[in-house]
Amino acid sequence: MKTIKKLSLLFLLFAFCKLSAQQYADPEYVKVTNERAAKIVENLALNDKQKETAVTNIIAQQFRDLSKIHDGRDAEIKKVKVDSSLSKEKQNEKIDKLKTDADKSIDKLHKSYLKKLGTQLSEAKITEVKDGMTYGVLPITVTAYNDMIPTLTEAQKKYIYDALVEAREHAMDGGSSKEKHAWFGKYKGRINNYLSKEGYDLTKEREGWNKRIAEKEKNKKKE
Repeated sequence: MKTIKKLSLLFLLFAFCKLSAQQYADPEYVKVTNERAAKIVENLALNDKQKETAVTNIIAQQFRDLSKIHDGRDAEIKKVKVDSSLSKEKQNEKIDKLKTDADKSIDKLHKSYLKKLGTQLSEAKITEVKDGMTYGVLPITVTAYNDMIPTLTEAQKKYIYDALVEAREHAMDGGSSKEKHAWFGKYKGRINNYLSKEGYDLTKEREGWNKRIAEKEKNKKKE
């Protein structure tokens, strides 16, 4: 009986792996990831077809590899949540373990991915890829803080930039647009707390910024 159970489990595992492999090899799915990667590479202006193809393949494969980890984690978490034989405490323990294991896999993949990009691109171009994968939130946010608070010191600007760089490293591994933006939201909260401790009234700074923007728009219409 035990042998039959083991064989059944092995069969189910094999079937799941085969299904996953088919899903991520699906031509339509591959096409979508290739197109997403190609848009990022297009903005790099590499002017080298061979390099463009190589980098596109690396980025597209990263999208697919990340999806495998995220989807696998989410599927297992869903199973745990509906398992009535487990207490709430046990469910939480299993879910935390699944998230931790997924994070470890993502961290390993992240490092491997950057190494692959490093064989084709300079550090400056890799940074552009990171921004491409995260919708350019970092440079947009840096500009916004500098515009909102013109009196920022160099040390304060560095704190903001470094915090957003760290956010981007996490965001580029996010499984969705929502997750990517959530990482930046988390670090913006840290930045705002830091600036408040530095003596800035962010409500007043934001109001002043909005007035300046409105004034600029009014002057443009007059021209």
